[in-house]
Amino acid sequence: MSFCSSGCAESEPFALRVLGDSMLPEFEEGSVIVIDPAGAIRDGSYVIAMHDNEYIFRQLRIHEQRYYLVPLNDLYDTVEIEGMDAIKGVVSQKAGRRRKDHKHYDRD
Repeated sequence: MSFCSSGCAESEPFALRVLGDSMLPEFEEGSVIVIDPAGAIRDGSYVIAMHDNEYIFRQLRIHEQRYYLVPLNDLYDTVEIEGMDAIKGVVSQKAGRRRKDHKHYDRD
């Protein structure tokens, strides 16, 4: 299963719209995020991953060689994943409803 079903390369960045409130307050519902399938995956990255045969948008946390997908909204559960293979892409930028809400996440 791939997001890129219209003929683009698997490593080509693509955009998704945030649904729900699991990543509030940083990512409001309706925000557009750009996903880089070839982005550098590190502790604290915002990622798209496969969990229970569904795509999930969370923050990756790595602790003692274990991998967790953590929501920013405390009303949702943290889930553990087997490893980096579940990660399908890294959020590189966000476009919010207002210009001041636009952010880049892939810069050090």
